[in-house]
Amino acid sequence: MKTFDIAELTLLAAIWGASFLFMRLGAHEFGPVAMAAMRVAGASLMLLPLLAARQGLAQLGREWRPLAVIGLLNSALPFALFSFAALSISAGLSSIVNATTPLWGALLAWVWLGQRLKGLRILGLGLGFAGVLYLAWDKASFKPGSDHSAVWALLACLSATFCYGLAANFSKRYTAHISPLLVATGSQVYAAMMLALPALLFWPSSAPSAQAWGAVAALALLCSAVAYILYFRLMSRIGPTNTIAVTFLIPVFAVLWGYLFLGEVFTLKMAAGCAVVLLGTALALGLLQRK
Repeated sequence: MKTFDIAELTLLAAIWGASFLFMRLGAHEFGPVAMAAMRVAGASLMLLPLLAARQGLAQLGREWRPLAVIGLLNSALPFALFSFAALSISAGLSSIVNATTPLWGALLAWVWLGQRLKGLRILGLGLGFAGVLYLAWDKASFKPGSDHSAVWALLACLSATFCYGLAANFSKRYTAHISPLLVATGSQVYAAMMLALPALLFWPSSAPSAQAWGAVAALALLCSAVAYILYFRLMSRIGPTNTIAVTFLIPVFAVLWGYLFLGEVFTLKMAAGCAVVLLGTALALGLLQRK
């Protein structure tokens, strides 16, 4: 992988790491469905003028089938599921569970696309997942009598990551001929269409605060519009398995932003877990290879 690709991958992880913090700031006031709808609607408003400037609006209609599938699997469903999880569990834990995306992606790529993974990359995926488990081990309780809202939140996160893994492989197979900007724009536009009616049905009864609106704006403009341009561009250059391995880095940045901006505690256990995740990421991406 080229140095420029690694830099973009790291930038994408930093942006998406912040998205879990923004969801925590806005989900309680907007609700999961309305927040997800506002996120994709705002991203659409930013991306459509860029696509129009490149005379790409006509393709938005011609390629509606694959773009709608990507919009459902990569935006509408996972955004709502992660927003639901934000009601019950911390941003750090959500981002940690999100790191299971490469496992789903690799499994689906093997089953669907016939991609083979060499030994060290398989080791990297396993090591990264072990780091995720190490970080998450004491953050949720499954004992009888405990608050099961965390369990449902974790299941929602896992469902979202499965959608991401499926979307990554679908994109590789059916949207390779489409420009990254068109895929990014189309996915947000069709996701906004899908969520429009549900958002009206579940719109909050009380007006959200300025902080909640600011969180939604950051999610829409930075964590969706800008991030998906980077994401689909990387997808076309380095493939789905390498690209979705970015999620191993996202917990690192989520913990960092929480420490810097929300005063969340960064413990020695977190540092050790993050180091394991980083090592697993390096192996999974092929950055560390056997001579």
